[in-house]
Amino acid sequence: MTSPASGPSAADLPDYAPIPQSALGPALNEQGYYVGRVERNLYWVTDGVYQSAFLTTGDGVVVFDAPPSIGGNLRRAVDEIAAANGVPNTVTHFVYSHHHADHGGAASLFDGDVIRIGHEETRRLLLRDGDPARPAPGVTFKDRYSLNVGGDRVELAWHGPNHSPDNIYIHFPGHDTLMFIDVVNAGWVPIYNVNLSEDVMGYMGAPAIALSYPWKHFICGHLGRLATHDDVAVHQQYIADIEASAREALASVDPVPFYVAGGQNVWAGVKGHLDAVTERAAAPVIAKYTGVLAAADIGEFTRTTTFQIMQSLRLDRGPSGPVHP
Repeated sequence: MTSPASGPSAADLPDYAPIPQSALGPALNEQGYYVGRVERNLYWVTDGVYQSAFLTTGDGVVVFDAPPSIGGNLRRAVDEIAAANGVPNTVTHFVYSHHHADHGGAASLFDGDVIRIGHEETRRLLLRDGDPARPAPGVTFKDRYSLNVGGDRVELAWHGPNHSPDNIYIHFPGHDTLMFIDVVNAGWVPIYNVNLSEDVMGYMGAPAIALSYPWKHFICGHLGRLATHDDVAVHQQYIADIEASAREALASVDPVPFYVAGGQNVWAGVKGHLDAVTERAAAPVIAKYTGVLAAADIGEFTRTTTFQIMQSLRLDRGPSGPVHP
């Protein structure tokens, strides 16, 4: 029981389905983070919710994203690994995957003569946002950029908007790794509205682009473990099932009764119709993936993702409905 002033507590949470063990990652240390080797001198860091990565080289450290929830623990992870490897712990380069604050909001922790790199749209958006915690990159690119530090090469590429207008693919060819943020969640469903993505069509097509790269390890930006090819395949099937179910629901749910019931309140008719389509489309997907993908039984996640995909089918692919004669 809670009062309106205090809001809900953890005790008020519904009794959700158990999390599949396959969705969980390694245990965090006493400071609340885990740092592990991806391959050779490429490492990843997680707090169980967010992920970052860094390369240690003889010429310094390259950091990729700095989520504020990891914050100072990213600096601690860099110091720990650099000391263990006997290389400098100076961060010489910082790479933004995209402009969102939840992945770059601790970028200002790495100051001094750090070379900041990002897509040209990342720079534009960060200058627009004016957040001192996310200094705009001084080095930008339009389509591709090759970063070479200490004998290691990293290939940055933009293949069009997806989760955000500027979200890039970060490929480590010498480490058999791809870093691509906020589309696939290793072992988990997307959260609200296709992971809060701005371009539904781009989001839906992005996993195929990710699979066109050669990689064994996938740093996906969220949750407690690295992703695999199987994770990408399950994610693609989940999205494909939502799309197919949304198409069926759009074709089978008759909108007329909802508009009749709404009368002059046209928006009430729209709500009734689209809510019915969303519920019909989402229900079988929630049932299918509960126990397969973690949090699949949090209905709002699949329902809002279904709504976004259903709207994209209407608005992006069309037609939105029959053409009046």
